Amino acid sequence: MPRDPRNDPGHIIGSMSGLIAHEWVEGSGGAEVVLDAMLAAFPDADVRCLWDDAPQRFPGRSVKESWLAHTPLRHHKARAAPFSALAWRGMKADQDYEWVLASSHLFAHHASVRHARVPKYVYAHTPARYLWASELDRRGQEPLVRAVAPAFKALDRRRAQEATAIAANSQYIRERIARSWDRDAVVIHPPVATEQIAAVVDWEDHVADPDERRMLDALPEVFLLGASRFVPYKRLDTVIAAAEAAGLPVVVAGHGPDAERLTALAAAAGVPARVVLNPSTPALYALLQRSAAFVFPPIEDFGILPVEAQAAGTPVVVGPVGGQTETLTPGVSGVIAATSDASGFARAISTALELAPFEARAVTERFGAQVFERRIREFVGQGDVGSPAHHLR
Repeated sequence: MPRDPRNDPGHIIGSMSGLIAHEWVEGSGGAEVVLDAMLAAFPDADVRCLWDDAPQRFPGRSVKESWLAHTPLRHHKARAAPFSALAWRGMKADQDYEWVLASSHLFAHHASVRHARVPKYVYAHTPARYLWASELDRRGQEPLVRAVAPAFKALDRRRAQEATAIAANSQYIRERIARSWDRDAVVIHPPVATEQIAAVVDWEDHVADPDERRMLDALPEVFLLGASRFVPYKRLDTVIAAAEAAGLPVVVAGHGPDAERLTALAAAAGVPARVVLNPSTPALYALLQRSAAFVFPPIEDFGILPVEAQAAGTPVVVGPVGGQTETLTPGVSGVIAATSDASGFARAISTALELAPFEARAVTERFGAQVFERRIREFVGQGDVGSPAHHLR
């Protein structure tokens, strides 16, 4: 009778292609950055997802969708969530894979494998927040979700036991995994374009759009920066309020449904405040380089933008709770605010502005794409060292 690789310390996976299970594919997003890096690490892997809203993203690669893709639910993530676990369980692989790697922030780790012998590795962006951290996710406060949460928690914890090994994107999420799933995890930070950012002395030289160049030319010599999607939980309103408390000009950059409210707050601010909508990548990197400090108030599972800011040589100011606190060296590349309100951030900003210039190399060595690719290959037993995943746990 064949041994289960989860109990075989000598098991090393061979070269046969694997399957990557990813919740859904979008045109942009942090989870998609991780997916891109996974596919770079495993160029022969196929992809399964609930639905694919960016079919041009992976030309020539097998990307198969679930039955949810053929329903109106594909356009309503919150409404689709209760059906996602069922959809993943029903997505039987139509061929034998040697391994499955789930990129999961909802129920992708529920993905079925054809044979119990096939190892399933889970890269957890987080256990589903609306179930396990409902205080951070408004969906978890809805009456229907609260009513069904106990049953879904029990199912989710049971499915998590199927994983051969689990990786968390931060120590913060590792602790949530332990509380939620009763499993340990190795920490593998997501890939960030640190090498690309740090390699350019002045990103402003790469900004081609005339309007963006004029915007950059018009900025004051010293200003604070906040950037993210324009949604309430990113707390860009706190960035504006903290800048007012610190008496410094501020720029908030990004896009999203909260743009109108943020524009009104910027117009009413007691310091010069500007909203930059949809900056190009070079313009965003130029803003990161030019800003005196990057201010990041949300509670994040990891937080890519503070790492990008450090790669640009800019100190960061982050809130006291979340994975973003792990990505800086306090007193060197940034400051962790003592409190999460505007006054706490203002005090931390004053400290950050006094920091000496720092080398971005340490950030690149910790968070670069090549670092992630090497570690994820090791995690699923495909790295040069051939280390089985459970040895990393």
